Amino acid sequence: MHQLNWQKSSYSNDQTNCVEIASAGELVYLRESDDPSIVVTTTRTKLNAWIQGAKAGEFDHFTV
Repeated sequence: MHQLNWQKSSYSNDQTNCVEIASAGELVYLRESDDPSIVVTTTRTKLNAWIQGAKAGEFDHFTV
């Protein structure tokens, strides 16, 4: 895999365990900073659809 420029949310401040994101072309990579060896890959289109669904509350039943 080529070198990725990982970024975390400014809301994470200096926390060590947070979600990081990187992109290369149409692909988007997600990982947790406390275990960077596991990387989830998706497309920009699919990630955007998931974010829109999360904003709309489609996944609220997973949180208690």
